[in-house]
Amino acid sequence: MKSGSSETKLLQELILYAASAALSCLVLFVGLRQLDPNREASKKALEHKKEIAKRLGRPLIQTNPYEDVIACDVVNPDHIDVEFNSIGGLESIKQALCELVILPMRRPELFSHGKLLGPQKGVLLYGPPGTGKTMLAKAIAKESGAVFINVRISNLMSKWFGDAQKLVAAVFSLAHKLQPAIIFIDEVDSFLGQRKATDHEALTNMKTEFMALWDGFTTDQNARVMVLAATNRPSELDEAILRRLPQAFEIGFPDRKERAEILKVILRGERVEDTIDYDRIASLCDGYTGSDLFELCKKAAYFPIRDLLNDEKSGKPSAEPRPLSETDLEKVIATSKKTQVAANEYNSLRSQLAGLSRQTDTDDYPVQAAISELSKLVVSQILNLQAENQDS
Repeated sequence: MKSGSSETKLLQELILYAASAALSCLVLFVGLRQLDPNREASKKALEHKKEIAKRLGRPLIQTNPYEDVIACDVVNPDHIDVEFNSIGGLESIKQALCELVILPMRRPELFSHGKLLGPQKGVLLYGPPGTGKTMLAKAIAKESGAVFINVRISNLMSKWFGDAQKLVAAVFSLAHKLQPAIIFIDEVDSFLGQRKATDHEALTNMKTEFMALWDGFTTDQNARVMVLAATNRPSELDEAILRRLPQAFEIGFPDRKERAEILKVILRGERVEDTIDYDRIASLCDGYTGSDLFELCKKAAYFPIRDLLNDEKSGKPSAEPRPLSETDLEKVIATSKKTQVAANEYNSLRSQLAGLSRQTDTDDYPVQAAISELSKLVVSQILNLQAENQDS
């Protein structure tokens, strides 16, 4: 009987000891958390990650601080409003992109047999400005359902040594966690141009790290991560970068048929007259890019507003502006210039002004030299007079 009571007492003491130890650990844990100087920063970082996960439509993933910096430039494909139907023309290129890029990301099981059918790891879009390269990149992300990581070199630079390489590594690691993902680099020649001896060490290290990690992804056949690059100057790209972009598409100036399709896409949903002859307007816009056609339609859309204001001034108010007419487009074509023509004229004017400035500087040089010699002579005479006065 006595041994039973002693065992019960010992058990009670053990339970009390365990409870007191657990309570002490809990108090210590809570106290240490309250004393943690980074507690608020960690809490804010967690909230930021939750917002990123909600915005991307992806589950909450474990990310490091460098990946959090890159995550600010990630775009959810559901938030992109550009589709292939929003781009006029380029039918053959859109078909090729559907087969080589979009289909492997949407149906990876079809491309998991062997190495020949693996997903593309690099695609280059090149051509003149304003031809729709960036719009194509957004449409690819929208159609494929891939997150869109818009890489900006300003976000990769850091004043701390080694941080640039870690940020570059964060681009690929975050893309791997969020796959399917598209790493988009606009104006890629400014970031991954030809390597030169005069390049800064930080930029050289960034290029090397980017290419090394890019090659690392080519060994993973299951990674649905693609680098999509766009440039106006493909000749300035480094040879090693061109090797990693096996699929290249030239986005050139649209022909007459494509210009008519672009006009139809731009004016879709607008109040326009049914009698507009798109083929005729397209024939008048020879050499125009898609961007030029968009600006053309924007300028023409002001004519109905101008007519409405004139009617109000003359005492004939209207409830709403009239529809856009073919005459409005013709007026703008007669008074506007293509971007390329305007740029060439601007560059020509700048060269003429530079030549005139150099000529003026050359003509003024003898006068400036004479003034300089005269001033030196006056100063020397003053110094001589001061010396003679001191001697006397």
